[in-house]
Amino acid sequence: MWDTALPGFGIRIKPTGVRSYIVQYRTRDGGQSKRLTIGQHGQLLTFDQAKKQARGILIDAARGQDPVAERRSKRQAPTMRELASDYLEKYASPKKRPKSVRDDRGMLDNIVLPKLGSQKVTAVGRREIESLHAAMQDRPYQANRVLALLSKMFNLAVQWGWRGDNPVKGIRRYDEQKRHRWLQDDELQRLVRVLDEHQNQRAANAVRLQLLTGARMGEVLSARKADFDLGRGVWIKPSHQTKQRRTEHLPLSAPAASLVASIVQGNSESLYLFAGNVPGEHLTDIKKFWAAAIRKANIPDYRRHDNRHTYASHLVSDGLSLEVVGRLLGHTSPSTTKRYAPSGRRPAACRDRALRLEIRHL
Repeated sequence: MWDTALPGFGIRIKPTGVRSYIVQYRTRDGGQSKRLTIGQHGQLLTFDQAKKQARGILIDAARGQDPVAERRSKRQAPTMRELASDYLEKYASPKKRPKSVRDDRGMLDNIVLPKLGSQKVTAVGRREIESLHAAMQDRPYQANRVLALLSKMFNLAVQWGWRGDNPVKGIRRYDEQKRHRWLQDDELQRLVRVLDEHQNQRAANAVRLQLLTGARMGEVLSARKADFDLGRGVWIKPSHQTKQRRTEHLPLSAPAASLVASIVQGNSESLYLFAGNVPGEHLTDIKKFWAAAIRKANIPDYRRHDNRHTYASHLVSDGLSLEVVGRLLGHTSPSTTKRYAPSGRRPAACRDRALRLEIRHL
């Protein structure tokens, strides 16, 4: 039944007696007839309320809009779960290191998607993101990484035409305390002793190489034998394995070159310096080994990544400039290396240690 006072507004009555208000209009472009259900008649939707809504819809249609298409578009709009999937497939996997992709996937699966996964990309506002960030205030570093991840995802959503703005923009990050932790002489001696005595010398050698080169553990574990030019004493890191996505030439000290040579000699079958448990793959993780090693060496509050700090502190104490140290560590910003000076200088006594981090070629 159609209303005589407002053409296009009507009510549909089913055999069951259910009554629903409808509106019908023609699009200005093409003249297609479109019908839209406003809702069922009842206490929450009276005749007058439905007629008021119908009038607004008909006015929009007269102005050239298409309310049916707009409603369908909203219903079919991508969710945060779809955005996360496209982010991983179309951006992260092709452009980021495997470890970074795993980290992103972990943050999405464990933090972001349980809270926002079912929401439409266009429906997520600043308030929801601020709440998610605030809930992680006891983990400021991870909270900021989640915020950075969401910001990149929403930037892509804007580029893909999924929404018009980035709701993360302007949200303040938590202050992060940069770590200034490296091994003291007695700690280094204890760690070396534990590495020497441990039955898992494959993992022990990975730690030794990190201490002697300052490389990231991911670079160490994925290194191929062909990446080492022992004649020149250089480790050539391919761009796809470095954090900055550029090829790096790292000079090897005499102890580092000797260590690599011994590993290559003892492992003739694998393409990788540290062969994995799966044939054809490299060693992927030594977390359990590392946790047990530093516990046995009684070294508190020390991470594998801090081995880079130990390496850098030796170089600074040996008189190398911060610019050179930064290049050896693969830093792009000089400010990142400044933490090692002047308080980062280590006593001259450490220079005579068996694990001295000398550089032969610069």
